[in-house]
Amino acid sequence: MSTGKENKDENSKSFTPSRIFKSRRDSHDDLPIEGWPMGTATLLTEIDKKMMVVLRDNRTLIGYLRSIDQFGNLALHQTIERIYVGSKYGDIPRGIFIVRGENAVLLGELDQTRDVGLIEQVSVEEILNAQRREQEAKQEKNKVLAKALRERGLSFVNDLVQEDQF
Repeated sequence: MSTGKENKDENSKSFTPSRIFKSRRDSHDDLPIEGWPMGTATLLTEIDKKMMVVLRDNRTLIGYLRSIDQFGNLALHQTIERIYVGSKYGDIPRGIFIVRGENAVLLGELDQTRDVGLIEQVSVEEILNAQRREQEAKQEKNKVLAKALRERGLSFVNDLVQEDQF
């Protein structure tokens, strides 16, 4: 006959972090991440993989993750900067790229087997021109909005709209 205390001990064992993340650690037994915090240390398993990084200024970088430190600073190799405008994109080669950890918003492994069929790749010149036109249109829209708000006695701070979205 089991007591309530034994049942309570069994339930508490089933919800430990080591049991939840066990499958992740088992797939990388060669790395000593037992007992490490679950932050940037887990990125050690992503070394030498092709990664996509979205920065705070909304730029997108794609490159091979070569190094990471305790602050989340990243070293990317064979990096390209991908610019999206509508349903088109263009890639600008950047080479080796160092990203400060505080500037990375999103980091994930790039699935190279997926087809990018929904968007069309265009030349660097074409995507830069499209990006410039899009930025000019946004600036014009913000001017009209600022004028309309001023007429109603309200203020509009343009810097906070685009500069730091995250």
